[in-house]
Amino acid sequence: MRSLSIDLETYSSVNIKKSGLYKYVQSSDFEILLFAYAYDEEAVQVVDLASGEIIPEGVLLDLSNPEVEKHAYNAAFEYYCLSKFFRTVLEQWHCTMVHGLYCGYPGSLAAIGEALNLPQEKKKMAEGKNLIRYFCSPCTPTKRNGGRIRNLPFHDLAKWNLFKEYCQQDVVTERVIARKLSTHPLPSSEHALWVVDQLINIGGVAIDQELVGGALQISNHISEELSSKAKELTGLNNPNSIAQLKRWVEDNANIQIDSLNKQTVSELLSTKTGSDAVQTMLRLRQEMAKTSVKKYEAMQAVMCLDGRVRGLVQFYGANRTGRWAGRLVQVQNLPRNYLESLDTARELVKKQKVEALQLVYGNVPDTLSQLIRTAFVPRGGCHFAVADFSAIEARVIAWLAQESWRLDVFHTHGKIYEASASTMFGVPIELIRKGNPEYALRAKGKVAELALGYQGASGALIQMGALQMGLSEEDLPDIVQRWRASNRRIVDLWYAVENGAVKCVESGSPSSLPCGVSFTRDSKRMMIILPSGRKLFYTAPQLIPDDRGYKRLYFMGLNQSSKRWELTQTYGGKLTENIVQAVARDCLANAILNLHQAGYQINFHIHDEVILEIPDKSKQSLEEAIELMCKAPEWANGLPLCADGFESSYYKKD
Repeated sequence: MRSLSIDLETYSSVNIKKSGLYKYVQSSDFEILLFAYAYDEEAVQVVDLASGEIIPEGVLLDLSNPEVEKHAYNAAFEYYCLSKFFRTVLEQWHCTMVHGLYCGYPGSLAAIGEALNLPQEKKKMAEGKNLIRYFCSPCTPTKRNGGRIRNLPFHDLAKWNLFKEYCQQDVVTERVIARKLSTHPLPSSEHALWVVDQLINIGGVAIDQELVGGALQISNHISEELSSKAKELTGLNNPNSIAQLKRWVEDNANIQIDSLNKQTVSELLSTKTGSDAVQTMLRLRQEMAKTSVKKYEAMQAVMCLDGRVRGLVQFYGANRTGRWAGRLVQVQNLPRNYLESLDTARELVKKQKVEALQLVYGNVPDTLSQLIRTAFVPRGGCHFAVADFSAIEARVIAWLAQESWRLDVFHTHGKIYEASASTMFGVPIELIRKGNPEYALRAKGKVAELALGYQGASGALIQMGALQMGLSEEDLPDIVQRWRASNRRIVDLWYAVENGAVKCVESGSPSSLPCGVSFTRDSKRMMIILPSGRKLFYTAPQLIPDDRGYKRLYFMGLNQSSKRWELTQTYGGKLTENIVQAVARDCLANAILNLHQAGYQINFHIHDEVILEIPDKSKQSLEEAIELMCKAPEWANGLPLCADGFESSYYKKD
């Protein structure tokens, strides 16, 4: 089969970073400026569409020719751009960026070029950002540029010729990367899943525009009101300035603080630090700092002409485990909702009844925050069915470790927090219920389950909020010891995983664990092979002795804080976390494919939850959807999958 590598340069007045690919392409002034292409290893050709050249007819025919694979770096972009004007088939496209992410490399073309140590002539050209800014976006009209709002090729032919070289070079770089990655092909199952992912993102989800508009109007009103109160109280010109307000709090409370972040404000309020005026200002600060309005603004920025937002999730966004990542509106960190009457709150926001909201709900910014999920709605004549896996990571780690008492819990009542507390403290589970003094143990079981599964200790419990739950630091070592004593097979799994990885890196010999996880390596990478057959990649693995001479495992990876490609340490618990989250991801992937093949419309998904748009007069049902989600793949024999869900006229947390 022939390969056709493609790279495009395009223009649109829509800001792609702010509004996303789909609104960018749907803009009426969107156009393709340059079309660079190459067959197999032939020379790269550049078609200058902006200057009147046309794409050869044979190339246009090959855009839908099943005997020609189309390749691009971030192929979602090239596919969607070309599909606006030409016939092309999504299934025939292959994404080199996804292939790189699968192999454990960073996502950007420049970053993967650095990570692969490509020679300079094969790397992405550094001048690209400035050229894209010049030709691909509107420009500010000035006297110097004659008042124009866009730069065309004839405005700077030297830059334009360099831009053509840049486009050509991207095809060169993409092909070199594809060759470098070819020793570890992207599994066909992952390509099929990528295709479904594109269909989900292209379909998108509707937005309740009246709710979003009402929320933004109310937010502006409340912001002005709070700012006015803060000015009157503090005498500051700009109480929204963190620096000014920090100094005011320090002066009036006679304290020194590092910041005025959410945690600091909460602590100062809980300890009743300072005068009544300081406490009042801190409460105002809490309300002023609510970020819910940013989500509403993001929805407006992303929303297409048909009232739908698209591109909310990125395939293989977490390149270590393959999980999806949130984009644009960032649906993976939406505030939870606790309001008893969401319907009433939504109607009051739509009608912009500020006083009624204050009377009924008190804190209006918090109310807007809790309603953010409900801005996602099904199209007319449909309703949402929302279904999610129950305690998926806890189930997966129990299955991998074959921790029998945990598997019994998940095969029966599923109350893992109560069961964990019962096992840890030797108390019958029947007594751990509301109204009994033993119910206090549930909090310890819960925080232990959330924090300790991946070799965490007291620090992990604190990070998970143990102290805020009423536990003391003195309690924490005992909780750690009790949890580990109750979960010896999971503890064994941590060390078995670490030993398997170290042995593989040190000797180069493959090894496997009873749970279906195995380790192998080549000259450049260590691979963990999951029960599904999918691989997790660890580039340039090496063993470095610590101060005690113990061999610690390192690899080259993307630092999530600095975003740099650098040496990264790992250990048994962290590797176990990678494996568990990757297996949980494979379960969600299986569920998505099951639902798609059964004809269900997936609007989007968050973590382990899918949001389905079901016609009101349809044979499709929540019950069938849950059954399809829990239909385990062949490799997951014995994994106790369970899902639950609800139906609604808008998205929410049930």
